[in-house]
Amino acid sequence: MSRFLPTSVKEVEALGWDYIDVILFSGDAYIDHPSFGVAVIGRLLEAEGYRVAIVPQPNWRDDLRDFRKLGAPRLFFGVSAGSMDSMVNHYTAAKRLRHDDAYTPDGAFGFRPDYAVRTYTRILKELYPHTPVIIGGIEASLRRLTHYDYWSDSLRPSVLVESGADLLMYGMGDRSIIEVAKALRNGFNAKLLRKLPQVAYVADKEWVDRLPEEQLLWMHPYEECLKNKRAFGENFTRMEVESNRMEQNRIIVEPTEGRYVVINPPYEQMTTEQLDHSFDLPYTRLPHPRYKGKTIPAYEMIKHSVNIHRGCFGGCSFCTISAHQGKFVTSRSERSILAEIEKIKCLADFKGYLSDVGGPSADMYALGGKNKELCKRCVRPSCLTPRPCPNLNRDLTPLLELYRKVRAVGGIKRAFIGSGIRYDIPDDGGRYMREVILHHTSGRLKVAPEHTESHVLRLMRKPPFEEFEKLHSFFQKVCKENGLRYQLIPYFISSHPGCTEEDMKKLSTKVRALRLMTDQVQDLTPTPMTLSSVMFYTGEDPYTGTKVYVANSREEKCQQKSYFFREKKVVNRGKKSTFGVKKKR
Repeated sequence: MSRFLPTSVKEVEALGWDYIDVILFSGDAYIDHPSFGVAVIGRLLEAEGYRVAIVPQPNWRDDLRDFRKLGAPRLFFGVSAGSMDSMVNHYTAAKRLRHDDAYTPDGAFGFRPDYAVRTYTRILKELYPHTPVIIGGIEASLRRLTHYDYWSDSLRPSVLVESGADLLMYGMGDRSIIEVAKALRNGFNAKLLRKLPQVAYVADKEWVDRLPEEQLLWMHPYEECLKNKRAFGENFTRMEVESNRMEQNRIIVEPTEGRYVVINPPYEQMTTEQLDHSFDLPYTRLPHPRYKGKTIPAYEMIKHSVNIHRGCFGGCSFCTISAHQGKFVTSRSERSILAEIEKIKCLADFKGYLSDVGGPSADMYALGGKNKELCKRCVRPSCLTPRPCPNLNRDLTPLLELYRKVRAVGGIKRAFIGSGIRYDIPDDGGRYMREVILHHTSGRLKVAPEHTESHVLRLMRKPPFEEFEKLHSFFQKVCKENGLRYQLIPYFISSHPGCTEEDMKKLSTKVRALRLMTDQVQDLTPTPMTLSSVMFYTGEDPYTGTKVYVANSREEKCQQKSYFFREKKVVNRGKKSTFGVKKKR
């Protein structure tokens, strides 16, 4: 196997290849690390014997030489916007253009287009009309049906329709990509591809009429959603309820512009062995040599981190993790995790400090339903809110044992928990949190209460603020007992549907009373395929039809966010004190 997958004609020739099976286009720089989706997809295909090349951040503004340089692959083109939706990457919540891009060398801006999946795919279909284009990654995954696009303030049809792609792989593509490649080995066969799990495609009425009627879950047509916001809200609830099932067998069909977007049910939940396979591949864990002398900010953040599981059962209204990775958690084996740490130890710049041993939520490792038969009948979006499910396995012992084994690895000085922690997972007298504070905190522990007011938290699907206050007291107690000057860093969101300016005043007062730092805050960005974005667009809770206040003007959003900062005053020769109180001399 090559050290890196090739990215240029020169690199392909150096390998002695006279053809390429798959060419992957990505909006990110090429970093050969398991935290970057295109690298994972490339290594998975390579492990199956396919010849794979990657074209990172192709120039779409010039004569399209980046799209032409490697020619057409034998099997298909793969297209991803990268690790983020390109619009979230490009614009702030105030719709202002960002000036940097963490996934580009030296953080430079302007190396990917708006709506990158659509742009790349249209170019490839124009240049190579007879070569299949398969789209995937988070942008494609979360835009697979009619969705609210915050940046154009409009409903847009499926990215399949807008891009002209032949197939869409949604969710994590570990298994999908191998089956797609197998299906294309003998040429394009639409009938074969359309039978695969966890894919979506556009079909005509004749095809849909042949699908088993009892298995179909119909969505309101795109055109009806344009005229009726409630129809769009109902589409979301149907989709979310189905995606919350442990066993999904419905084929989702959405009529769109005279055709039909069809989404097949996903694969069953990944096993530990399958997840280990993806992480055990021979990644270099480095940026491609083409970026020599440059720094890629996103890589710097995660290069010495270890992801220990996938999936999240928190179900937060504004979060895309469960929609993309799934609600049910799959955890890696201790063997695989410890083997990855041994690889990190070999990196030239590693000094003994792991920046994160975590995942979507650090303390969900090895957790799930105790009785799987009960889980199969459940469609709750969250196992934690409005209250923890009694069927949830809350035993954090396997995670604590993993932490201890990580600490015992030779050469590891500290292993920090950089991921957020769900403090509403019951914690046996604080045993887990105490160990995190004493052994895995770098001085700042991040948690996400998101708000203080109960009606806003209910719409966010977050626990009552009282739970955070209990954590705050416990954190202070442990720090005081052990002489630690650590900080608890809460994350908050302004302008979430249901949140008024009066609610922000109350939040400001309560946070100030606890003497908390409020520099980790953000204005809500409604992202596709989230409950929050549906409420933002429709002005109501799609499950109940209840009207919801929405701060949707720039002025209202700025006013709400200002409550995080308005108590800070310039004092002491221009310096800011944390709470607006002059320090004693």
